[in-house]
Amino acid sequence: MTYRTKGTCSMAIHVELAPDHTIENVEFVGGCSGNTQGVAVLVKGMKAEEAIEKVEGIRCGAKPTSCPDQLAKALRLALEEDGKR
Repeated sequence: MTYRTKGTCSMAIHVELAPDHTIENVEFVGGCSGNTQGVAVLVKGMKAEEAIEKVEGIRCGAKPTSCPDQLAKALRLALEEDGKR
């Protein structure tokens, strides 16, 4: 699934989850390349619920959100969509 970010330098996040909610792949479009690549690698193989717990609420400077926080929102949406299937 693709999530359009809000309030960050990245424009979108592509997320792939396995049926058991394991994160198979994360790709940020835009943003600070090194940071977004690092976040994507760190959460790969992690359960979506655990990743959400770790990165939700992280802020970028004075902004009320960040790329990791937007990833948590993307993962929540992916889980919601999976639950509707």
